[in-house]
Amino acid sequence: MKKLLLPVLLLCFSGKLLAQDDLMKMLDDESKKEKKKDYTTATFKTSRLINGHSIENAAPGVLDLKISHRFGMVNKGSYELFGLDQATMRIGLDYGISKRLMIGIGRSTFQKQYDAFGKFKILRQSSGGRGSSPVSISAVSTIMLKTLKWDDPKIQNYYTSRISYAHQLIIARKFSEGLSLQIMPSFVHFNLAQNLTDPNDIFALGAGGRIKLSKRLSFNAEYYHVLPISPVAGKNYMLPGTHNSLAVGFDIETGGHVFQLHFTNSTGMTERSFITETTGDFFKGDIHFGFNVSRVFTISNKSKSRLKKR
Repeated sequence: MKKLLLPVLLLCFSGKLLAQDDLMKMLDDESKKEKKKDYTTATFKTSRLINGHSIENAAPGVLDLKISHRFGMVNKGSYELFGLDQATMRIGLDYGISKRLMIGIGRSTFQKQYDAFGKFKILRQSSGGRGSSPVSISAVSTIMLKTLKWDDPKIQNYYTSRISYAHQLIIARKFSEGLSLQIMPSFVHFNLAQNLTDPNDIFALGAGGRIKLSKRLSFNAEYYHVLPISPVAGKNYMLPGTHNSLAVGFDIETGGHVFQLHFTNSTGMTERSFITETTGDFFKGDIHFGFNVSRVFTISNKSKSRLKKR
């Protein structure tokens, strides 16, 4: 009997050890699952909200061709075909260098401006695992060159006087599949102010969002408010005769294209232009109908695919 009891006890004991090992393995597997981050994607449809940047970047190895049009003011009446007789445009090329870094260049007919920017994603919205974040954060820096002829060519003019800069933080959160919001603290610097009381430095706070209406259609809105901050005594905090920029519109996705149709009181399409030089009053009918067209091309095998359809 004793000889039979010993193997039974050993069998039971080993069974308990195996059960404990299985339990520990299950717990370890669950722990590994918990550590895996789930990154948020498709906060917005494209890298532009309307006039300004969204939190999105072009994918690595992807070239994004953007063509933007702003027609004349709608309140000009039928003689100007409600603004369609006039138009300004910007054509730009954006390129994704990595998952976090995107660069771009552009040329606008408004003030004959050239612009170049870099956008770096500092933080990505994520859940699960260590270091998860409730928001995404990107930094954008832009340089703009105005190439209109000098107002007074007889005096000594400096090429650097044509240059201005803009720096922004974009803080965004995708609350659900149907709602995304972002805020954009912004700073614009002019190398040369036009008048003595005009500011060289202008601060603004932007806000915008997207409401998804269907799989391929969304409603967007964007607003930039110039802040009453004047770093230099005796200078204004905004340019005279200007207003805050407001834009509303729709994003429509069709295959590799994204069409953005919108209404805005801003004529220009660079940060210098729409944040600081908007002269139209949206609520008095100084509204431009416009559109952006985005077409992406995969030109490097660094990208596994084109921009995801959203």
